[in-house]
Amino acid sequence: MLVAVTDHAAERFRQRVAGSMDAKTEIASRVARAVAAGRLSDEPPPGATAARGSVYVKDLVDRSVVFVCRREGAELVVVTLWEQEGGVAPPRVPKRYTDVLKRDDERRDDDL
Repeated sequence: MLVAVTDHAAERFRQRVAGSMDAKTEIASRVARAVAAGRLSDEPPPGATAARGSVYVKDLVDRSVVFVCRREGAELVVVTLWEQEGGVAPPRVPKRYTDVLKRDDERRDDDL
């Protein structure tokens, strides 16, 4: 399966998982290995927004990381990633920080 990675997903990977020089290549290989191992699901993990058409790939290396993808023909496009609460290790960025960012986004939308 072909795997493509968005700039957003690569940036989140660099911020949260590893400061890799070639994040897109690393993500693509991790996702391809995880898909081959059967770690692809249409069912969103607890806490996911469950955007229509999304598929979720659980990383083999860091089992708390979930790659959120979309199918584009024969290709799987990684659009973002997040860290699963209650996983093997606690998230590197606690949920309280990401919740504050969501509230800030909502305030900006209200200003428009």
